[in-house]
Amino acid sequence: MWRRLGDGERKAIAIDASYISKAGKKTPYIGKFWSGCAGAMKRGLEILGIGIVDVDMRDCMMLRAEQTPDKTVLQDKGDDYNLVDWYLDVLRKHRERLLGITRYVVADAWFSKARFVNGLCNMGFHLISRLRDDAALWYAHDGVRTGKRGRPRIKGEKIDFENLDFTRCESLDIEGGKAYVLNAYSPPMKRNIRIVIHYPDAAGRKIYFSTDLEMTGRDIIEFYRTRFQIEFCFRDSRQFTGLNHCQARDLNKLDFAFNASLAAVNVAKVIRSEYYPPLSIGLLKSYLSNIYMLRRFLARSGLKPNRTLNAKLVNELFDLVANAA
Repeated sequence: MWRRLGDGERKAIAIDASYISKAGKKTPYIGKFWSGCAGAMKRGLEILGIGIVDVDMRDCMMLRAEQTPDKTVLQDKGDDYNLVDWYLDVLRKHRERLLGITRYVVADAWFSKARFVNGLCNMGFHLISRLRDDAALWYAHDGVRTGKRGRPRIKGEKIDFENLDFTRCESLDIEGGKAYVLNAYSPPMKRNIRIVIHYPDAAGRKIYFSTDLEMTGRDIIEFYRTRFQIEFCFRDSRQFTGLNHCQARDLNKLDFAFNASLAAVNVAKVIRSEYYPPLSIGLLKSYLSNIYMLRRFLARSGLKPNRTLNAKLVNELFDLVANAA
């Protein structure tokens, strides 16, 4: 299904966790998870979605959703095992398939933890994400040895984001402010990373990064910005294909319901791209529903429709849908 995205070479694996509302007490893995819409921890379920993003087409196809275990299940796996380890295990399970598509993974700032970054790189992937605005970073060391005794130097001076050393940076042409690209050393990750420091016209700064030191600054920005496409998949599946509707209390049934809902959005995107490019997913659903109902009425009536005479009425029916949307 993801191959319908297009022939563009710039593709990325998008990952994101999504809260699923669920009532009751007997559902497996039910617990408290973060809800971005509510901005708080809520009781329910969570899934980790994995999608393929076409950076040039700005579209996403979902590959898989895995239900997140609750806190008790994670603790049973060991004192040092946490949610980050579980996310890594999910990607490790699908590693061969994902590496056959691309090595680049895009995720939001929550995943910029050293444990996740290093675990992902050990599997052969590169992560593109965002750091905290107040992250402490050092200039990457140029590799020149001092000849003195002791451990070789691994980093340069600390980066003062208010007074950048422009001899170590590349300027990046970007709308809405200024941006600079450079290689930096991250002490928590214990590795060099490629960063883009964006100073918006308003105020403050944003720091984007990639573990691929050869990646261009423009690619880092454009790859990261397309990660929001996976959130649009979650939105459409909630609104139109029943992502929150399953009330089963079995892991396999829940797994089927989540992935069937996301797969239905994929199918809708393929139909839209081939037959109805201007339509949104919601409008496409309304069109298809009306087509089904119209054919149902005609089939039950036993009459042969005269398309020449009825074309105006059919078009009026579809115009009602468009106006309502």
